[in-house]
Amino acid sequence: MKIKVINEQKNLQEVMKVLLTHLEPSKVMKFWAACKLSETDYLQLKEQLFAQETVASLYAKIKEYQDGDSQQSPE
Repeated sequence: MKIKVINEQKNLQEVMKVLLTHLEPSKVMKFWAACKLSETDYLQLKEQLFAQETVASLYAKIKEYQDGDSQQSPE
């Protein structure tokens, strides 16, 4: 029987990508802080997560998120 060992760093990066896909960045960072995951090299993770992004592409995503959020009913 073979057991696949999961690399913790790669697993954390995958989880962060999923969270950032489904939650607003501020909520992800608050969650991250609450879990005390700050031992990870944030700058390295940031470079990997946003490697293909530009200021314009990030602006477009933020605008799209905010426009979609304003169309939802208040909680």
